[in-house]
Amino acid sequence: MTDYTRACSVADVPADSAVHVDLAGSPVAIVHAAGDFYAIHDVCSHEHVALSEGEVDGTTIECWLHGSCFDLATGMPTALPALRPVPVYPVRIDDGDVYVQLTEEK
Repeated sequence: MTDYTRACSVADVPADSAVHVDLAGSPVAIVHAAGDFYAIHDVCSHEHVALSEGEVDGTTIECWLHGSCFDLATGMPTALPALRPVPVYPVRIDDGDVYVQLTEEK
């Protein structure tokens, strides 16, 4: 698991929810959605608020402040007012832990 950093335990992220972690000084939301785990930059591209505090619906996360939605796999906005994508990161699950690779975006 070269270049992957442990973010949290799988048990720390209930289904259809997100948690905030800091990895190498970067805010990351670890999201458990639709049976998979995702890692997305934890700052909305419309307003600088934590996406991890928003709602998870299928494979999207909604910013709690203005309702911008982002695809968890691509980081692309799926609902206004956000127009710019947010970075997403590769995720691996190993022995009950979530690992994230920050050096490359999907």
